[in-house]
Amino acid sequence: MKVYHRCHKGFAAGLALVWLGAMPVVSAAEMAPPVHFDFASGPAASAVYSKETGYGFDLGTKPDGAKPFFFSIALPEGNYLVTAKLGSPTAACVTTIEAESRRLMVEQAATAAGQAKTVTFAVNIRNFKVPAPPKNAPGGDQVRLNDREQGVLHWDDKLTLEFTGTHPCVSELDIVSSPTPPTVFLAGDSTVTDQPHEPTTSWGQMLTRFLDPGVAVANHAESGETLKSFITGLRLDKILSQMKKGDYLFIQFGHNDMKQNWPQTYVEPFTTHKQYLKVFIAEARRRGATPVLVTPMQRHNFDGQRVRNTLGDFPESVRQTAKEENVPLIDLTQMSIALYEALGPEKSWLAFSGGRDPTHHSAYGAYELAKCIVEGIRSNHLDLAQHIVPDYKPFDPAHPDPPEDFAANGGR
Repeated sequence: MKVYHRCHKGFAAGLALVWLGAMPVVSAAEMAPPVHFDFASGPAASAVYSKETGYGFDLGTKPDGAKPFFFSIALPEGNYLVTAKLGSPTAACVTTIEAESRRLMVEQAATAAGQAKTVTFAVNIRNFKVPAPPKNAPGGDQVRLNDREQGVLHWDDKLTLEFTGTHPCVSELDIVSSPTPPTVFLAGDSTVTDQPHEPTTSWGQMLTRFLDPGVAVANHAESGETLKSFITGLRLDKILSQMKKGDYLFIQFGHNDMKQNWPQTYVEPFTTHKQYLKVFIAEARRRGATPVLVTPMQRHNFDGQRVRNTLGDFPESVRQTAKEENVPLIDLTQMSIALYEALGPEKSWLAFSGGRDPTHHSAYGAYELAKCIVEGIRSNHLDLAQHIVPDYKPFDPAHPDPPEDFAANGGR
C-alpha cells in the first residue's frame, strides 16, 4: 500500500506538503490510507485539486483569513476516520469542519493562541456505482442520479472537507480507513438529504454532529424521492450493496409519496405505503441491519397557534407499520409539531429555509430536528445510543434552543 502525505489547509502563515518518501503521482484508484498532512512545516504548498494529483485545495478556494476553504483528496468509497489537529501558535481560532456536502462534523472548536485541540470524526464517502448484476439478470450498475445531483460533492470519487468559522486553523490531518464500525444509512427525501447549497439544510446533515467517531452516517436521501423511486432508481440497491450486520437503516418518506398527481410513485396509506415500507425493513433485516422508521416532519402550516396536519394519514401508517413489524419508531411528526408550536407561528419561520419555505429547513431548524432524531435513538434504547457525543444534552422539542442563540454562535 502506498502511503503518502498531502497538503490540506493550515495556518495563514503557510502550508506544507510532506511526503514519506519520493513518490510518483498515483491515480485515485491507487490511493489508500493511512495518510498524514503536516501544514506547519516543510516546503510551502498551494496545490489545486486535480484528478492527476488526487489532492489539493478545491472549488476555487484557498486559506485566506476567515474565509471558508475546501480541500479534497481522492479516496475509494467507504468509511474513514479523520483526525484534525486544530490551533495556531500565534492566533486565537474558531474552526468548524464540514464534510462532503455540508455535513456538520466539528462545531465551533475554539483554541487560544498557542493552544492545540485534536478532533476525530467518521466520514462516509461513496460513488454512484452499483455492483453489476450477472449476465441476463435484471438491474443496473449505477444509481440513477437526477439533474440536481450532477457534480455534487457526495457522489464523487473524493473526500472533501470544508474548514470554516471565524478563523479556521488546522495544523495536521490524518485519515485512516474505518471499515468495521456501524454505518447509519439514511433513506429519504429532500428533508433528509445532504442539501448542497445554503440556506436549505436537512437533519441528515446535522446528525453527524451528535454521533461520535465510532459510527459513520451514509446519507443516501435525495430531493423528490419516494419509497417507490428509491427502489427503481437503485438507491436502495446501492445501500444494500454496502450494508453489513450491525448497521442501521433510517427510513423517512412521505412528503412526496402522498402526491396523487405523481401516479408512478403515489402510495396509499395503510395499504401500498405499508407494503413498500416493509420491503425496506425486510431487506435491512436480511443483512443483519436494524431498520428504524421515522415519521415525516410537518410543514409550516398554522391554524392560529396550532400546526395544521398536511401529511394526511401517512404518519399514522408509519406508526402502525412500526408496531406490526416491531421496528423502532422515531415520531418526528409529533416532535416537529411540538418544536414549531413552541416557537409560534411567526418565530418558527426561522426554522425554515429562507424564512419562507414551508417544507425545507434552515441550519437552525435542521439542527433542532437532528436533536429530535437523537432523542428518538435514546428513547428506543438502540445500541447506537452509546455513540451519542459526550457533550450532547437531553433535548425537549417543546423547549427548543433559542434561534437567536444559534445565530450568535455562528449559525451552525
